[in-house]
Amino acid sequence: MSLEIPGQFRGVQSLRADEIESLPIVDADLDALEQQAIVGFNSRDKRSRPFNLLRTQILRKMRERKWKTCAITSGAPNAGKSFVTANLAAALGQLSDVKVLVFDLDLRRASIGERMGVDTDKGMAEYLDGSVDRLADIGKRVMPLNVALFPSHPAAINSAELLVNDRLPKLVESIHHLPDDYIALLDLPPVFANDDAMAIIQHVDCYLFVIEEGQTTKGQVTDSMNLLSPAECIGTVLNRYIEHSGDSFGYSDNYEHYYN
Repeated sequence: MSLEIPGQFRGVQSLRADEIESLPIVDADLDALEQQAIVGFNSRDKRSRPFNLLRTQILRKMRERKWKTCAITSGAPNAGKSFVTANLAAALGQLSDVKVLVFDLDLRRASIGERMGVDTDKGMAEYLDGSVDRLADIGKRVMPLNVALFPSHPAAINSAELLVNDRLPKLVESIHHLPDDYIALLDLPPVFANDDAMAIIQHVDCYLFVIEEGQTTKGQVTDSMNLLSPAECIGTVLNRYIEHSGDSFGYSDNYEHYYN
């Protein structure tokens, strides 16, 4: 399906539905996905359960407000934001009425492509600096995740300069002109790593904040949200939570085999 983009978005900044549908396909190795802890696509794996619950909440809130773009970030590195991004995308990709786009904008420590089994020598950094004119030249459709991925590769670059030109806001604006079934997830750097997250967040509809149990402090959460203000936080994810006795809601008893 071809989508006509208004004149100001034609050219290198536009992203069209017909281009997305015709992206090269990468068949990801299922065993390799599991080794990268990506299980959101497999509803028979009990580890996918929280991501299925998360996708329903995220999708409901975004559709109620006609939002198309959601950023995922954390206060500090290693909280698991890219892990959450990949699994949430994989879970959303299993729904027949959703088309998922994933943009890796953690330009210095990019990891989404590696997690999903996509090798790239050119990615979002090259698109933002003008080395690549078309997003279709860097995007891949990752199967069986059913996700359109626009990856990055880790690079020692001045990412702040790339994020203040007009390519990013026009890209986000073009996403809003895609059909209603498209949702874009943007994997951002941690808030305290540099000012990249603050530069990007002003252009997206909302963000999901990842908290690492036992590591992220109340002060880090408060300070991060203050720095990201006035962007709207759609919710928080507590990662690396250790389940305690009585927390399984009965799924570990007689009914476990029905859901696993």
